[in-house]
Amino acid sequence: MVCVPARDEVERLPRLIRSLAAQDGFPEDAGLRVVIAANNCSDGTVEAVRAMIAGGETAALDVRLIETTLAPAEAHVGTARRLALETGADWLDEEGCEDGVLLTTDADAWLPPDWVAANLRALSTAEIVGGRLIIARETELDPAVAGLHARIERYWQAVRALEDRLDPPVHDPAPRHGDHTGASLALRAALYRAVGGLPALRRGEDNALVGRVQEQGGRLRHCPAVSVHVSDRAHGRAEGGMAVEMIRRLAVAGGGDAYRLPSPAHWCALIQRRAALRRLWPEIAVAGGWSCVAEEIGLDHEDRSAIAPETCPNAIAFVERASRWLDARAAPAVLQDLEPALAEFDVLLGEDAA
Repeated sequence: MVCVPARDEVERLPRLIRSLAAQDGFPEDAGLRVVIAANNCSDGTVEAVRAMIAGGETAALDVRLIETTLAPAEAHVGTARRLALETGADWLDEEGCEDGVLLTTDADAWLPPDWVAANLRALSTAEIVGGRLIIARETELDPAVAGLHARIERYWQAVRALEDRLDPPVHDPAPRHGDHTGASLALRAALYRAVGGLPALRRGEDNALVGRVQEQGGRLRHCPAVSVHVSDRAHGRAEGGMAVEMIRRLAVAGGGDAYRLPSPAHWCALIQRRAALRRLWPEIAVAGGWSCVAEEIGLDHEDRSAIAPETCPNAIAFVERASRWLDARAAPAVLQDLEPALAEFDVLLGEDAA
């Protein structure tokens, strides 16, 4: 079940629909189910989808098109994506699919033919799967922008390499990417219901859903076989979405402000703290264990009721819950220009950074 929020995407949504119709492994008599939640559209998006259905372009799909007008306070991607996912979960319930899977992507994305199949394979060893974002050119790419893209990717690869050295995630082994956004997420419908669904936030609704899964002990997998093409346009629909990042990169490449990210020291401290929380979990899980370790990790007895370690099914849940509380009281991350940060990573990682 693929669930898509769409707002004024008459130019790009048909491309996504065609990529969904081309997914591997779906016979003609059992098409891929697709929910499209078209909210507050005024550019012909709904009419374009209806024309594709009438013209037979969606014959390989089973499409439910929802046309809705949200109130101004709710007219954002969080509400629209939740509507699409809730409709998808209801649809699976109607058909008695006890092991149904929900996938979500964006209306301006497009998918390789194995996207659904790769997500299903990855879910065999995880509770939620994020897909790798491949920035796809919609116009000719400036070499300066391309170089910035590459250096930013190198930065995040270095963060993951540092994690592999200091606290490698057993359930998310290398090679892995670092993306888990609404452009490509997959989880089972039963788990989606169990964690309370996707929060209808104006921005960050995708990360909030991932956080809910992890705080209940769910394994997040950044499977390298799962990828999605995302637009490099600078004028998007979602507040704080990919278009905002593209604007930022264009400005930096054009000689504007430096591109700044958290320093390598920030990541070292964060990863080491998570490693300590994971190490302490066996003691916290037993009666009386909290008193023994609370001082070491900087949490007090008042925090215990919020974290509820006795309800954590595993170390993943404890680490995520405790990290959330520790992050809330921590000082903001020290930001560093991209080039010096890369140089520091090279020193930290040595040959691994090459």
